[in-house]
Amino acid sequence: MKTLPQILSQRVVARSRIFTVEALDLRFSNGAEVGFERLQSGLNGAVLIVPITDDDQLVLIREYAAGMGRYELGFPKGKVDAGEGWREASVRECMEEAGYRPGQVTLLDSVSLSAGYMNHVTHLVAAEALVPATLPGDEPEPLDVIHWPLGDWKALLDEPEFSEGRAYAALLRTLLHKEML
Repeated sequence: MKTLPQILSQRVVARSRIFTVEALDLRFSNGAEVGFERLQSGLNGAVLIVPITDDDQLVLIREYAAGMGRYELGFPKGKVDAGEGWREASVRECMEEAGYRPGQVTLLDSVSLSAGYMNHVTHLVAAEALVPATLPGDEPEPLDVIHWPLGDWKALLDEPEFSEGRAYAALLRTLLHKEML
């Protein structure tokens, strides 16, 4: 196993309501010294939920994705609030964004985003035994809720609005969970 680099200095260079940008000066075991920047996000991470109806329909949402400047088709998602675990956050976000309370949630995986630049972790969760139920959310406009046959997952991958990497990973883990691959 490789030796972790030595942190020579570590300082905050910018801060927003969501992220902290940190500058690091590192010394590697071979003597090379390099500067890096990384985004530090909230300690609790986020959840991305794949709601699946009893008749094997995926419940997707269409919402504005400010980073891309367009509407994106994907799964309900959101941050894990202080005092919550992935289970509680998954149930809450599913009710807020998709309008369903899951009777069963299963952790499929926990994935990083751009691990070279960010410490953020997203928990991928299957939500099943869905019952219609809503909670008020923090979305600026009502979200479109779309049902998509799980068996037609290949067509979903061809859908131009379905492009987020976390959604792809969640779909793959869901297919493995449902033993469809």
